[in-house]
Amino acid sequence: MTRYRRRRATNRFKVILTILILSLITTGIMIVLSKTGNLGKLGNSKNSSAVNTTARDSQNEVDETEPEPVADPMPAEITDQSKLKASWTTNSNFDGAKAFTEFAFQNTLKNGTKMQSWIFRNNTPLKEYTVKNKNKISFGASDTYSDLEGITTFRGNNYRDNASFGTRTVNQKKLEIVWKKTGLGAISGEGSFWPGTGWTGQPLIVHWSEDVRKLMNINSDMKSKDLVEIIYPTLDGNIYFLDLETGKPTRNPIKIGYPIKGTGMIDPRGYPILYTGMGINDNGGKYSEYKYRIFNLLNQKEMYSIFGRDQVAFRGWGANDSSAILDKNTDTLLNCGENGLVYKVKMNTKFDKAAGTLSVAPQITKYRYRSPYNDEQGIENSPAVYKNYMYFCDNGGTLQCLDLNTMKPVWIYETGDDTDSSIVIEETKDGVFLYTANQVDKRGENGKKKFDNCNIRKINAKTGELVWQKDYKCIYNYYINGGSLGTPVLGKDDISNMVIFNICFTGSNTDGNMIALDKNTGEEIWNKKLSAYSWCSPVDFKSSDGKTYLVYTDYAGYMRLVDPKDGKTLDSVSLEGNVESSPAIYNDTLVVGSYAKKIFGIKVK
Repeated sequence: MTRYRRRRATNRFKVILTILILSLITTGIMIVLSKTGNLGKLGNSKNSSAVNTTARDSQNEVDETEPEPVADPMPAEITDQSKLKASWTTNSNFDGAKAFTEFAFQNTLKNGTKMQSWIFRNNTPLKEYTVKNKNKISFGASDTYSDLEGITTFRGNNYRDNASFGTRTVNQKKLEIVWKKTGLGAISGEGSFWPGTGWTGQPLIVHWSEDVRKLMNINSDMKSKDLVEIIYPTLDGNIYFLDLETGKPTRNPIKIGYPIKGTGMIDPRGYPILYTGMGINDNGGKYSEYKYRIFNLLNQKEMYSIFGRDQVAFRGWGANDSSAILDKNTDTLLNCGENGLVYKVKMNTKFDKAAGTLSVAPQITKYRYRSPYNDEQGIENSPAVYKNYMYFCDNGGTLQCLDLNTMKPVWIYETGDDTDSSIVIEETKDGVFLYTANQVDKRGENGKKKFDNCNIRKINAKTGELVWQKDYKCIYNYYINGGSLGTPVLGKDDISNMVIFNICFTGSNTDGNMIALDKNTGEEIWNKKLSAYSWCSPVDFKSSDGKTYLVYTDYAGYMRLVDPKDGKTLDSVSLEGNVESSPAIYNDTLVVGSYAKKIFGIKVK
């Protein structure tokens, strides 16, 4: 019995030893094969395929992992006053080191017109440009633009067709000033005086979500309320933050120190980010860099700036009156500069509500072009976008359709003169259309003409073909232009058959007309004579009973309530000074500033 047990123990030891030796040999072979790249040859073909597939998937994961984005470096800021001083009258320079003639794309456009264009990354011209599918832009309809309640950009969205939000009941057909923000200042610069708020000067009005509001540096007495905040960049070089209900400050102003003429932009995703340009870089003879600034509204700190003094721009005037828009699906900022460049900026935004942190790492692609119609550079209107097509017009009157995914022009149209009024897009069952009107500016300078026509046009957005045109004779006036400066009202609901424009200097250099045109034919529905011209963009809004009303402001310093069905004035209130700025409305409260160095809250009743 004992011998039997010892014999089994000896046999068990031999088996274990054999298994151990075989395991060591197998492990050695596996190590050698893995080092020579032949591991996948082990086993049958099915197992080999499985091993190889796993290896390839793992490698793809490594290859597709993108590095942490790094912001494009900002230029070194200069302080030499002689280099910072610039003039809007200086001609563009198309020659020299910045020409990059050999990198110009020779575009043949839809109508057969040829135009040169360039694309730059890190100020280096590209021979080709491609974007990944995930970064391709395709905006939705205007009512899908913003996730945030309120007015987050000039005229509200990517179609630029609405500066009203919310609901209201209009039964008295009256306007009442319910608060005034006083104490705005003024700046002297560029041979002029800049008080209060100016053109386009539309306020932003936003209803912050509770979780975001609690993260921001809002005053303690305002942080606890369900705040609707007014954010207003102004001519006195400050950005004011006010409570819509009371007009009281919600936090300290951001002090830039130089006039802001245009309208800012709030990130439409509800992120606490403010974007704003500069109109003038002169404050009493002291000059600064032109900057398009991006602010963190958690703490009001500047996160990044795009410099208007751009080494690849043909024009040296770096102002920015344009109001940007942002594609929330691709995290892409789109803006136009008075230096003649279009900026497409991958923001690489990171907003962590739980941690209360916010960062951006902007990476800038620049589009440059030279129009075959004239050499006037500079874009002052705010770009409008349908899907991946961006529409804008420049100081020379070149209206352009730009494909944002190829960064190449699709078509151009010669409007005949400077066009500062923003283009409005209308999407219908019959097609997509643009409404635009120009100024009387370049056609009258240097004594060329005393009069010329403001041309109002409807254009096919996809082809660039003219649908109709309506002309109004205007007086040429240097610097303070006649024609159309305001963006039109695109009729909706009970006025869906009309589009409404302000036209300046139709009889003198102080008067004007407001005109309602039939969208289909361009024929007049009504024509209202204005004793004081209006640079503002009129605002339409609907009452709870379904009736639409309209307000506009004018050179005489009034806000006027109008019935857009016939153009009749229903009521008016004095805003104590010239009002170039465009109003915005949230529920029943209108907000606008004036040359009286005040901002007004006005109830429509």
